[in-house]
This record gives sequence, structure tokens and C-alpha cells, in this order.
Amino acid sequence: MYRLLRPLLFLFPPETAHGLALAFLRLQPGGVRHPPSLRQTLWGLDFPSPVGLAAGMDKGQVLAPGWFKLGFGWVEIGTITPRPQPGNPRPRLFRMVREQAIVNRMGFNNAGAAEVARRLAALAPQPGPICVNVGRNKDTPNERAADDYLEAFKALAPHAQLCAINVSSPNTPGLRALQSELPALVSAVVRARDALPRRIPVLVKLSPDEPDGRLVEMALAAQEAGADGIIATNTTLDRAAVADHPHAAELGGLSGAPLRDRAQRVCKLLYRALRIPIVGVGGVFSAEDAYARIRAGASLVQIYTALVYQGPRAPRWIAKGLAALLARDGLTLREAIGKDAR
Repeated sequence: MYRLLRPLLFLFPPETAHGLALAFLRLQPGGVRHPPSLRQTLWGLDFPSPVGLAAGMDKGQVLAPGWFKLGFGWVEIGTITPRPQPGNPRPRLFRMVREQAIVNRMGFNNAGAAEVARRLAALAPQPGPICVNVGRNKDTPNERAADDYLEAFKALAPHAQLCAINVSSPNTPGLRALQSELPALVSAVVRARDALPRRIPVLVKLSPDEPDGRLVEMALAAQEAGADGIIATNTTLDRAAVADHPHAAELGGLSGAPLRDRAQRVCKLLYRALRIPIVGVGGVFSAEDAYARIRAGASLVQIYTALVYQGPRAPRWIAKGLAALLARDGLTLREAIGKDAR
């Protein structure tokens, strides 16, 4: 069905199509039964499937019930900033259909932490964990960025099961510079987390564009500061794989298939260096991609661009295929994690 509808949907500007897809999501019936072999416990949380929705698709609309009905095992919402902001001027989202890629410079458009917290608080219990992704407002200077992260975290954390610190988006000026200040920032958020009645894991999302040695250094610094996991990776500024596309010169982060190889290498690199779990994201389009990322060291995976190009059945197709690949190789999910990185 989606193969027939996609050409029509792609006649609309990408952001308009995104809005239509979210409207469709509200109408999703029923639910999904995940293969038992995909269930795991991480950080004391039950994940019915490792296949999650990456940040950026739900920018605080909090459509978690619909996402779970599509077959996601967990959902990341955001990036959310303390104060509402409209994001960057349109157009700010660009398709590269042949390359199965997207360039976005959305700029953390969201309703603000207080409103998103209200929406989260109104949710009934969901089938899997919800992660909130927090960032700073565009007009907050980096020297005061920690205040923004803490404000957003304190508002949202009581209503979520995990939190991700986004210091790696290329679409907020100066944000990636905060990767050099990870120990102080992570420590501040961890202290705020430890003051809560309920402990939630704190994850850090890193850029793929740093040299390997620098990435390991940053991930280790985050781990030592108390981070519970690393999300590898955010979008990339590298255009080498799409250099001949008309949208290659557009400012913003590139996601999708061209990021697959780099994100896979980063996952393996960090798995060998860290003691904490890794979330693999970037170019995951199929069960084979998800399996390769898990074997490279990811305990969980996420998709974003695959949902645009493959449609609403992508999460359940990937999960079903992943279970079949594990069965084929006679592995449990835990046994598969990092098997190719050891």
C-alpha cells in the first residue's frame, strides 16, 4: 500500500508530508506482538524489541501510542528545549530519493519543555520505554547551555523512562562545541537525575563527524561523568556520498543510507572502548542492517529515514526479520551484541 501511496505523498513538500503522516498515525488501530527473542532488559527497563524510533520524527507531539502501534519497541521524543521555538526558516527538510537520504536543518522546532511534559503526563502506560531528548535553545549561549539542559531535563524526566542529551545536532549554531564540555554537562544532568525519586538512564548522542580518537575520548568522558549509554550517531555534515545531488549544498544534517557505513564503524569502535550500552542509529533500513549494527555492538537500534522511504510497516518488518536472523544463527539477542567487534 505504501509503495502505491509514496509517489503521491512525495508530491508534497517534505514537511507537509511529515504532517500528513503524523495525522495518519493518530488513526492507527490495534497493536503489535513482538517476537519473544527480541525482548531484553537494559537499565532495569523492559524493551519488547530493540527497534526504536529515533529523535526528530516526533518533535514533542507525543504520539507515542501511534508509534508503538506501528511496531516500535521504544520511542525517542525531541529534541525538546526549555522554551518553545519555531526552528529554522522553511524550507528546512530535503529528500534525496535515489540515495535514500534526507537533509534536515529543522533547528529543534518544538513546543517547549513545559508543554511537552504536560503531554507526556497525560499518556497512559505504554508497551515500551519513552526517551526524551533534550537540547538548548538557539538563543542560549554555550556558557549557559547547562542551565537549558537542566531545565528541560527536570521538566521532562519525571514523565519518561530515559533521557538523551543532544550535543551533536549540526542545526543549532555552536551546539557541537559542547561535545568538548561533556564531563561538566553530563555530571550536572546526572546530579539532577540522582535527586529524582525515580532513577532514569541518561544517554549522550554523539556526532559521526569527529575523528575516531576524538569520538572514543568523548564517549569515555561521558561514561566517566556518569552517562548510562551512548547514541551513535547523529546526522552528518559529510556530503561525499551525495556530492552530485542538487540538495548536496543545502545546510543541515544528512541522514539515511549514506550514513550507514560510518555509523556502523563508530558503533564497533565505541563498543570496544566502553562499558555502557550503545544505541546504533544511522542508515538502518532493513533487518540485515539492524542485525549488523547489533553485531557491531549496539544493544538497541533506531530508525528515522527508513520510515520515510519504506513506510509505516518498517519497524515490524525489521523486527520480524531480526528475529529470523537470530534464529538462523542460533543466537540470543544478548549473544549477538558485539559479536563482530570482539
